[in-house]
Amino acid sequence: MFDLTHFVRTLAIWAIPVLFAITVHEVAHGWVAWKRGDPTAMLMGRLTLNPVKHIDPFGTIILPGILLLFHSPFLFGYAKPVPVNFSGLKKPKTDMVWVAIAGPAANLLMAIFWTAILWLGGHLPGTLAYIATPMQLMGEAGIIINVILIIFNLIPIPPLDGGRVAVG
Repeated sequence: MFDLTHFVRTLAIWAIPVLFAITVHEVAHGWVAWKRGDPTAMLMGRLTLNPVKHIDPFGTIILPGILLLFHSPFLFGYAKPVPVNFSGLKKPKTDMVWVAIAGPAANLLMAIFWTAILWLGGHLPGTLAYIATPMQLMGEAGIIINVILIIFNLIPIPPLDGGRVAVG
């Protein structure tokens, strides 16, 4: 049976960490590509922290929504990949590795950020429980999603980031 209260609570806790995780991950790829000579993502307006620019309607909304609706034991989704023209890079073979590793590196930094949020939420006075509890829950969610993205993206299978690192 569908529990609307549980669904809304879960969505409220996970939405911000997930949106930040996928947005910053993709922006990191595009930013490093731009710094290495490929302006494609920048010219397409994809070097933005606006999550709307990175949402893939099916992969970010429909697929996870269906999995949630059917009480799947796991969730899966994806963002719209930032376009990278590898031939535009200064040193395509080595720069491709830097572009690929940028996403998981961004997820590592975000996992550290969410760890700080979790810690801070745990050290607020009891009178601020209405702030502390959501901070702790979002901190946990942020750590989980970013660590999962690091591990998943470093699997050495193309087109995942780990596959690009292995090829480079």
